[in-house]
Amino acid sequence: MAFIDKELGYLFLLLFGLFMIVVTTYFTKKGDETKEGFLVADRKISWLLGGPSIAASWLWAGALFVSTQMAYTKGIAGAFWFIFPNFLALALFAIWAPKIKEKFPKGYTLPQFIKEKFQNTKLHKLYLIPFVFNQIIAITFNLFAGSLVIFLLTGIKMVYLFPILALIALSYTLISGLKASIVTDLIQIIVILSGILIIIPLVIYNAGGFMNSISAGLGGVSGQFTNIFDPSIMFTLGIINSIGLISGTIVDQQYWQRVFAIKKEDLKKAFIFGGFLFAIIPLALSLLGFIGANPNFGIDIGSFDSALIGIVTISEFLPVGFVILFCFMMISGLSSTIDSGISAGSSLFVTDVLNVDEKENVIKKIRYSMIGITLIGLLFVYLAYLVESISLQHLWFLAISIVPCVSIPTIMSVYIDDIDSNWMFYGILVAIVFGMSTFFYSNVNNLIELQVLSSIFMIVSSSVITLIPNFKRFISRVILDK
Repeated sequence: MAFIDKELGYLFLLLFGLFMIVVTTYFTKKGDETKEGFLVADRKISWLLGGPSIAASWLWAGALFVSTQMAYTKGIAGAFWFIFPNFLALALFAIWAPKIKEKFPKGYTLPQFIKEKFQNTKLHKLYLIPFVFNQIIAITFNLFAGSLVIFLLTGIKMVYLFPILALIALSYTLISGLKASIVTDLIQIIVILSGILIIIPLVIYNAGGFMNSISAGLGGVSGQFTNIFDPSIMFTLGIINSIGLISGTIVDQQYWQRVFAIKKEDLKKAFIFGGFLFAIIPLALSLLGFIGANPNFGIDIGSFDSALIGIVTISEFLPVGFVILFCFMMISGLSSTIDSGISAGSSLFVTDVLNVDEKENVIKKIRYSMIGITLIGLLFVYLAYLVESISLQHLWFLAISIVPCVSIPTIMSVYIDDIDSNWMFYGILVAIVFGMSTFFYSNVNNLIELQVLSSIFMIVSSSVITLIPNFKRFISRVILDK
């Protein structure tokens, strides 16, 4: 079911890429090519630019597609336990981020902070595993979702779309790094919010009004999930999403890169502003899921991934032009995360792997690392494509599979000064080896209860093992006091 010709699809992609390149070039000053300029935008970003950039970067395929899918398949309970943790993750980051900014004002990455604080090489290297993996999966997940949308729109094969979308994001990110990402983030968030303000009200109006179109679908396509605190959702997807999303921001260099780029006095405002901007989008998109689940409309998802219910619903109530506009919104949101992943990945590579200082060839190395991480993301997306049964939800769970391993130890490193870094290393290692492997296995085999236990295990094991020396000291003090 293609909505436009393949030729128009290719033209759309060409114009989209050229537009982003022109905008980036226009807003980038000549002579700006320094390490601080490329990686942290000279540390001069205000909350008015930082907030939209944070919101756009958090618009993973999960927020754009899984939010609608949760509303469609799991009703208001599924939508709530996806959207609320998403917003909470950014709100909590507004508390944690200034603490590290205060302790490490000239930093570039979170693993760099860990290295400087603990002077432990093996811990630093272990930290890089989830941080680098997170950026690769960000590129992979969003390339897959973006290609799926354009395939639905145009019929162009996904295997051709993967490198095209990657090249578009890479082309303008190579111009000025994080600055390019932040400038295009602003444009992309404006496009998405404008599209939502146009499309969602029209769908609701044509579907018979707010109450008639949405109320009958609040329980999801099965009609059984009308209670936000439904135990079958709250204690399964609720736990997985909450742990994964809150941990996800902590273990995502995209947000630490913005922490170090935004002015210190603007940091808290930027994350709160970004959180509210972000929340509007999955909230609005979830309405499409409820309408799609309304049994009175008989909307059939057919053989499509249920994450595409938003597009199918719009096509039922609006002319094809609005479907194209919606897909353009989706591509804008996905592109913002791809370019952020490329920029953040290069920051990790140059700072933590190569340990490059401000030298004549630093920009060249940053650009090479951008190309490298893009190619790795492309390799992963082709591997994912070869798995016939893979869905966007599988990729979503893969994206949050490793992040709980280091989230609590990271918070501890900010608030507790006498942590033993060797015990932290073993705590994280146990969580990765046993927790992530179990989570991955349960994701592939759709064992939701095991995924819940794996998430909890990663949080508990990494935390408890890290604090063993502190427990010992506490017990010794109590005994001595007695």
